[in-house]
Amino acid sequence: MTVKVAVIYYSATGSVHSLAQAVAEGAASAGAEVRLRRVAELAPDSAIDQNPSWRQHADAASSITEASVEDLAWADAFAFGTPTRFGGPAAQLKQFIDQAGGLWREGKLADKPVTAFTSAYNRHGGSEATILSLANVFYHWGALIVPTGFTDPAVYAAGGNPYGTSMTGPAVDGPDTATLEAARYQGRRLAQFAIRLLEGDRTADATAPGGNAREALAATTSLTA
Repeated sequence: MTVKVAVIYYSATGSVHSLAQAVAEGAASAGAEVRLRRVAELAPDSAIDQNPSWRQHADAASSITEASVEDLAWADAFAFGTPTRFGGPAAQLKQFIDQAGGLWREGKLADKPVTAFTSAYNRHGGSEATILSLANVFYHWGALIVPTGFTDPAVYAAGGNPYGTSMTGPAVDGPDTATLEAARYQGRRLAQFAIRLLEGDRTADATAPGGNAREALAATTSLTA
């Protein structure tokens, strides 16, 4: 069984979009089936047009499939990306998350690995606070938070954010090579955790009381007889 990863993000001027693509690449490199999805834009055209970078990215990203709650139901693991807005996620991503109440009540978001990434213009612009604020949502879901931690040299090379990958700087520059590599590592790490969980579930099913356990025992006996 192939693990399924949904990378869901909001990006105004392209920085988080680049990170999302890298996270998706990392998850795919671990063997995951990946859906890269952007959430709906809420800002009016009048606001977007005031920022040429915002307009340029909005037009360029229009071909990317818009996220739906079905993507959450489909996925075995999630990665959420957002620029920081005063230390919290952008309203666009929050609005999407708020639509997941039905899945939450049905328990369909529980026990799934989840991770988050972000960007900010300034070094102390709220990157860590944004990821931590998203964790409050994941606690309510009963999801399993997968941080990057200090678990790979890529994390150190990108500035050492153990909560999740974060880009710092103007969007025109985009994420540097080290930050993109950290994002790929984050996606790969998420997928690897999801794979372990699925393999564990299959093992538990095979050894559970009933037919599965008997079939597993019979198979073992035939191989060793």
